[in-house]
Amino acid sequence: MPYKLLFVCLGNICRSPAAENIMNYLLDKENLNGQIVCDSAGTGGYHIGSPPDQRMAIAAASKLGIKLRGSARQLQKSDLEDFDLILAMDRENYQDILVLDRHGKYYEKVQLMCDYCSQHTVEEVPDPYYGGTQGFNYVIDILLDACTGLLQEVK
Repeated sequence: MPYKLLFVCLGNICRSPAAENIMNYLLDKENLNGQIVCDSAGTGGYHIGSPPDQRMAIAAASKLGIKLRGSARQLQKSDLEDFDLILAMDRENYQDILVLDRHGKYYEKVQLMCDYCSQHTVEEVPDPYYGGTQGFNYVIDILLDACTGLLQEVK
């Protein structure tokens, strides 16, 4: 059985699909595809079915040469059971995930993404949605750092 990671942000069009695709990029480089599987979701249902934000896609392509794939979906209660580790981009997402876990059965599976950073000292991945290009590039840097640490941990 593969180890399953779920990346969660608010709308599932910026931070979480970027994290999912960056992790897949790292898994590719280490030939771990199939052993670790990634998905992403949003706590809100605003963008269901939408592709990743174009600005995030451009940042990922320019910084890492990767294409962001996926379409937005909303986090489901069943995700708590289905995934081995659920990574929230910020504290608000973290709380929103735990709301689905009424009995506290899965809370140890839910972690903050930035807990896996080694180069960045931020505690949350900032939402770049209302900002400029620099914000999207910064998020890619944070996520690359966090995904690298996460991969070491999961391996």
